[in-house]
Amino acid sequence: MSPVAASPILDLVDSDERRLLRDSVARIGADFGHSYFTRVVAEDRSPDELWRTLGEHGFIGSAIAAEYGGGGAGLLDLAIVEEELSAAGLPLLKLLVSPGVVAAIVEGHADAEQKQRWLPPLAAGEGRFSLAVTEPDAGSNTHRITTRARRRDGGFVLTGTKTYSSGLEDSEWVLVLASSGEPDASGRAPLSLFVVEADHPKLARSRIPTALRAPEHTFTLMFDELELGPERLVGQEGEALRGLFDGLNAERIMSAALCVGVGRYALAKAAAYAGERQVWGQPIGAHQGVSHPLAEAHVQLEAARLMMMKAATLYDAGAPAGEAANIAKLLAADAGLRALDQAIQAHGGNGLADEYGLADLFFIVRLQRIAPVSREMVLNYVAQHSLGLPRSY
Repeated sequence: MSPVAASPILDLVDSDERRLLRDSVARIGADFGHSYFTRVVAEDRSPDELWRTLGEHGFIGSAIAAEYGGGGAGLLDLAIVEEELSAAGLPLLKLLVSPGVVAAIVEGHADAEQKQRWLPPLAAGEGRFSLAVTEPDAGSNTHRITTRARRRDGGFVLTGTKTYSSGLEDSEWVLVLASSGEPDASGRAPLSLFVVEADHPKLARSRIPTALRAPEHTFTLMFDELELGPERLVGQEGEALRGLFDGLNAERIMSAALCVGVGRYALAKAAAYAGERQVWGQPIGAHQGVSHPLAEAHVQLEAARLMMMKAATLYDAGAPAGEAANIAKLLAADAGLRALDQAIQAHGGNGLADEYGLADLFFIVRLQRIAPVSREMVLNYVAQHSLGLPRSY
């Protein structure tokens, strides 16, 4: 994150540079199209051609500093990339995690040598990261994780299990959160972040079958006495939460951008269909029973989009962004899902047909109401931090 700006300014009208960014990403999205997304999912492979194209144009590294090969523009530009891709029917979860969450943590908290090692490949789209935070028995209570990093011979030994870690199939590295000391009186143990090779022989993986139709796969990871040198520790030992929350705020903003983009994609398809589909001699879009739900979905999506832009603007200014990022994520997940659902409804039975390219996106948007943080935990945060109500958990 950059130093705090004296007065962060939310631009309601895109600058020429941002308009060019949107147009350029939208053109790439149109060239590939939603049919590409469905094809790589059906072929059970990574969207390498799209990722490579984004990397060659410098879009993956939009939020990474120029000294590491990135665009140096900030998270809002990366969120625009995610939004425009999603608006073309190409939502990429990897864009949230690798150049979003992990790059934010590494750039903000790693040492100079680590930044030079990992950020240039990240910016170029040639090095990809997965994130391993969630555990089977910890849920949202990060302090209860049981994956341990024990000191040994000047380095660490990593043991434990992570679950719902996505995108490992094409990642070179995994950023892992682990307990690195004894719990205090409250039961909270110090936490640290480590980088592990995705193909390390002491890292076993098991794919989790899900209803999600996306190029990214989801895994349970098992670390079996995996030895790490001290250079794999990111940030200060036992001080991972600050870096983690910088990354997770970025993830919430990127999640909001994905939902806004998919919502735009769905409403565009619904409006076109409702304007052309004839029943009883007139387009179905002439009926308020069809048009009003779509119009209301658009209104809610615009509000979520504005909140996402506010959160990204605060984040890029180095200002406190936790509240805005959480609110943006909640609003966008709800609005994106409603837009998609109403688009499916407007299509009638066709809304569930693969050729109309809507229903296959349901679970990737529905996921955003659960992850990276559940809707309920967002409301807990707002109740406590925004309204000053007693902590409920």
